Amino acid sequence: MSSIFTKIVEGEIPSYKIAEDERFYAFLDINPLAKGHTLVIPKQEVDYLFDLDDNLLADMSVFSKKVARAIEKVIPCSRIGVAVLGLEVPHAHIHLIPINSEADISFSRPKLKLSREEFMDIAARIRQELNQ
Repeated sequence: MSSIFTKIVEGEIPSYKIAEDERFYAFLDINPLAKGHTLVIPKQEVDYLFDLDDNLLADMSVFSKKVARAIEKVIPCSRIGVAVLGLEVPHAHIHLIPINSEADISFSRPKLKLSREEFMDIAARIRQELNQ
């Protein structure tokens, strides 16, 4: 059975896409800790990040860096925090979260409730920055 992330990649479940290439897909988290909270996944369904092939893992980091740079140009923040929990969805993924303090990356914090329009606007602005 495919993970929810594989269904997103295959277009079976809609997402607010940020970036995509032949191996990776980045999209806004629908339960974000901050505006611009993005998930980066390999299109290949592998449960655990550290089970990825070394080259795929390295390339995923480089892909994530490009996405993070675009996010920080659009969302005011001190840094883009990076988190890998790997427990909630059985598909390797990296959280890129705009932060101003360590507390901003606490997953026990209440999630933001954004409108469809807010998600669409944020995604469009980050995509535009990536395409510069």
